[in-house]
Amino acid sequence: MKPIEVSKQAAQGDVLFRRVKNIPAEAKPVERKGPLVVAHSETGHHHSIDDSGVVSFDVGDPLVCYLQLAENTHHVDVVHHRSFDTHATVRLVGAGSCWEARRQREYIPTGWRRVED
Repeated sequence: MKPIEVSKQAAQGDVLFRRVKNIPAEAKPVERKGPLVVAHSETGHHHSIDDSGVVSFDVGDPLVCYLQLAENTHHVDVVHHRSFDTHATVRLVGAGSCWEARRQREYIPTGWRRVED
């Protein structure tokens, strides 16, 4: 299946990707070792980026991270790793672009929790 090209905003299951102007000042780059897992899944079907031209940033919230494409990287593909009932691959486009990746959440009487698909 051909990736869905995204230049502004798109969802892949319970993860929303939204292009932003900048990475927040308090964000810290995350050291990368292999594929970049954007969102861990409770059943092991992670949303991840295998391409090397992207840096992930942590803001201390397990439901939010930021991504920045390298200036010489025109796109990266976010792949949903599951052999059945999988979400389409999302292609984030724009050399040097910044993205917010936010997990969907739901309210329960004790507070907020992430939605599990």
